[in-house]
Amino acid sequence: MGFHFPVIRKASLSSKQAASRSVEVPKGYLAVYVGENQKRFVIPISYLNQPSFQDLLSQAEEEFGYDHPMGGLTIPCSEHVFQLITSRLN
Repeated sequence: MGFHFPVIRKASLSSKQAASRSVEVPKGYLAVYVGENQKRFVIPISYLNQPSFQDLLSQAEEEFGYDHPMGGLTIPCSEHVFQLITSRLN
Protein backbone atom coordinates (compact mmCIF):
# COMPACT_ATOMS: atom_id res chain seq x y z
CA MET A 1 0.00 0.00 0.00
CA GLY A 2 1.48 3.34 -0.99
CA PHE A 3 0.60 6.83 0.17
CA HIS A 4 0.81 9.98 -1.89
CA PHE A 5 0.97 13.23 0.07
CA PRO A 6 -0.06 16.18 -2.04
CA VAL A 7 1.47 19.55 -1.24
CA ILE A 8 -0.94 21.21 1.16
CA ARG A 9 -0.69 24.89 2.03
CA LYS A 10 -2.98 27.12 3.99
CA ALA A 11 -4.32 29.88 1.79
CA SER A 12 -4.07 32.40 4.65
CA LEU A 13 -0.28 32.10 4.94
CA SER A 14 1.90 34.53 3.07
CA SER A 15 4.81 33.02 1.16
CA LYS A 16 7.19 34.38 3.84
CA GLN A 17 5.17 32.68 6.62
CA ALA A 18 5.02 29.43 4.64
CA ALA A 19 8.77 29.55 4.06
CA SER A 20 9.47 30.13 7.77
CA ARG A 21 7.23 27.20 8.69
CA SER A 22 9.05 24.85 6.33
CA VAL A 23 12.33 25.81 8.02
CA GLU A 24 10.93 24.60 11.33
CA VAL A 25 10.83 21.01 10.05
CA PRO A 26 14.31 19.60 9.46
CA LYS A 27 15.10 17.61 6.36
CA GLY A 28 14.04 13.99 6.83
CA TYR A 29 11.20 14.90 9.19
CA LEU A 30 7.47 15.54 8.88
CA ALA A 31 5.12 17.69 10.97
CA VAL A 32 1.85 16.05 12.02
CA TYR A 33 -1.04 17.29 14.16
CA VAL A 34 -2.48 14.99 16.81
CA GLY A 35 -5.30 14.95 19.35
CA GLU A 36 -8.16 17.24 20.30
CA ASN A 37 -5.88 20.24 20.65
CA GLN A 38 -4.07 19.44 17.38
CA LYS A 39 -0.66 19.33 19.04
CA ARG A 40 2.15 19.50 16.50
CA PHE A 41 4.77 16.74 16.47
CA VAL A 42 7.82 16.58 14.20
CA ILE A 43 8.60 12.96 13.38
CA PRO A 44 11.21 11.18 11.23
CA ILE A 45 9.89 10.23 7.81
CA SER A 46 11.18 6.71 8.46
CA TYR A 47 8.05 6.23 10.61
CA LEU A 48 5.98 6.21 7.42
CA ASN A 49 7.29 2.71 6.61
CA GLN A 50 6.29 1.22 9.97
CA PRO A 51 3.10 -0.91 10.03
CA SER A 52 1.82 0.68 13.26
CA PHE A 53 2.24 4.17 11.79
CA GLN A 54 0.65 3.08 8.51
CA ASP A 55 -2.42 2.11 10.54
CA LEU A 56 -2.57 5.70 11.78
CA LEU A 57 -2.23 6.96 8.21
CA SER A 58 -5.12 4.73 7.13
CA GLN A 59 -7.27 6.17 9.92
CA ALA A 60 -6.34 9.69 8.81
CA GLU A 61 -7.28 8.85 5.22
CA GLU A 62 -10.64 7.42 6.31
CA GLU A 63 -11.49 10.42 8.48
CA PHE A 64 -10.08 13.32 6.47
CA GLY A 65 -9.24 12.04 3.00
CA TYR A 66 -6.74 14.57 1.71
CA ASP A 67 -8.49 17.55 3.33
CA HIS A 68 -6.59 18.11 6.56
CA PRO A 69 -7.94 21.03 8.60
CA MET A 70 -4.56 22.13 9.97
CA GLY A 71 -3.00 22.41 6.52
CA GLY A 72 -0.74 19.47 7.33
CA LEU A 73 -1.18 15.81 8.10
CA THR A 74 -3.71 15.35 10.92
CA ILE A 75 -3.65 12.05 12.82
CA PRO A 76 -7.05 11.19 14.38
CA CYS A 77 -5.98 9.71 17.70
CA SER A 78 -5.20 10.96 21.18
CA GLU A 79 -1.79 12.39 21.98
CA HIS A 80 -1.28 9.59 24.48
CA VAL A 81 -1.87 6.84 21.89
CA PHE A 82 0.33 8.65 19.37
CA GLN A 83 3.16 8.92 21.89
CA LEU A 84 2.84 5.24 22.80
CA ILE A 85 3.08 4.20 19.15
CA THR A 86 5.98 6.51 18.29
CA SER A 87 7.90 5.60 21.46
CA ARG A 88 7.94 2.00 20.25
CA LEU A 89 9.36 3.13 16.91
CA ASN A 90 12.36 4.90 18.46
